[in-house]
Amino acid sequence: MKLMLTIAWRNILRHRGKSLVIGAILFTGAFLMTVGNGVITGMAAGVETNIVNGFMGDVVLVSDAQKSDNILLPLMGSSIEPITSYKRIKPILAAQPYIRHALPVGKNLAMMLDEKTDTPGFAYLIGADFEEYRKMFPDNFKVTEGRYPRPGERAMLFPTFARGEFYNFYNIWFLPEGGAVVKEHLSKEALAAGAALPVSSSVVMMGMTSGINSTNDLRFPIKGIVEYKALNQIFGHFCLVDIESYRECLGYFTAADMAAQVPKEEKKLLALEGADLDSMFGGEDMMVSGAGAAREKKKAAPSGAAKTAEDGTYNAVFIKLNPGATYKRALASLNAALTQGQAGVRAVSWNKASGPIGSMAVIIKVALFLFVTLLFCVAVIIIVNTLTMAAIERTAEIGMMRAIGAHKTFIAGMFLGETAILSAVFGGFGITAGVVAVRVIPLFRITTTNDILQILYGGNFFHPLLSLSGVALTVLQLLAVTVAAALYPMRVAGGITPLEAIARD
Repeated sequence: MKLMLTIAWRNILRHRGKSLVIGAILFTGAFLMTVGNGVITGMAAGVETNIVNGFMGDVVLVSDAQKSDNILLPLMGSSIEPITSYKRIKPILAAQPYIRHALPVGKNLAMMLDEKTDTPGFAYLIGADFEEYRKMFPDNFKVTEGRYPRPGERAMLFPTFARGEFYNFYNIWFLPEGGAVVKEHLSKEALAAGAALPVSSSVVMMGMTSGINSTNDLRFPIKGIVEYKALNQIFGHFCLVDIESYRECLGYFTAADMAAQVPKEEKKLLALEGADLDSMFGGEDMMVSGAGAAREKKKAAPSGAAKTAEDGTYNAVFIKLNPGATYKRALASLNAALTQGQAGVRAVSWNKASGPIGSMAVIIKVALFLFVTLLFCVAVIIIVNTLTMAAIERTAEIGMMRAIGAHKTFIAGMFLGETAILSAVFGGFGITAGVVAVRVIPLFRITTTNDILQILYGGNFFHPLLSLSGVALTVLQLLAVTVAAALYPMRVAGGITPLEAIARD
């Protein structure tokens, strides 16, 4: 072995030109593979931070009646099926040791009504208990104007992106209650209006959903203007509102409705979802307005009736898992528990529930992986070609070594040794340079406002990451390149005979 490596080292020195070519390829490949793995790791961490920890959690519960798993951005804004069984779901979730936090939310499309124009606008509403929402997603956005709503307060938080879009449609600049125009926050179009800029501190929305007899147009007071820390253009389509106002807008039963003391038969009706409720009646003339029923039950409710935000109707439950929980196992276990408990809901992964956002993240991750694989293949092809040419050029030398007793395995080992030495030296420098680059790149704070690039970047600035496992993966990839690149040249060199060497001379 020592003799084999000594000869391999001397051959590297004798053929410096080809050795430097192979070394440069190994250095570049190792560097790019290291940085590529860092970008993939950083993107995965960014997706977890911005989407999982900042917007919808690891797992989402949807109604069994919901046809599509995509509830965040459904095709044509189709409505999300309601859930009325959260009190039955809650103890099931509490019994699962891998669940850290659960947040029931309402989510559906609403139409914006404007008194000055006949053209409606659209926005997604997310209804939640503000206090519980803040506990689950404490740092996903910042309030740039106004304030965060108080517990139990009727309110809307209006995103900066939606504000700019609505101004372009309606020529109205939305402000928080009691707020003034902040010149630095105006869009170019709003800034051009100057002192004539029309403003409003409330917005009228009408819920849009199927399976409900009627929805309401409701005026939401705007308490704050918010900006998401990342993916602001995507998440900026969602206005956050208190859960009770959301239910009233969508025509759902509120907590007050569910707490009302009504006959047992009517309580069964309240618990039915839209499609089941409609099927009990033969025509539209027999239907009762959800909003009207809600008002009647509010009047009938005794003053001491208990009500919580967990009562009433929801459309989904966002769930965060404990750190270290096995994702697939947790999803399978939760679905089994929900089925056994007849909860009427199913658990889906965040990337399925987020629809095109989750698909984009997966596509970008696959594309990066394919890029690294392409580097792997190119490096192997170039090194194979260079080593094969070197073996052919050294036919006389290899034939002489065979003539004095060198076995095929010795010749093959010598070529593998040359490749291994070059890989260890130049590939090692490439990995080191890649690690340094991954650590240095975040210092430049390369930012972007493009949401697609933010998914790639892992946030609003480019932040590749490398762990010890990432470095180990690059080392394994480099080892695979070394072995794959040396196999064919080893075979060519081992097949050279003394007779071929004499004939070539």
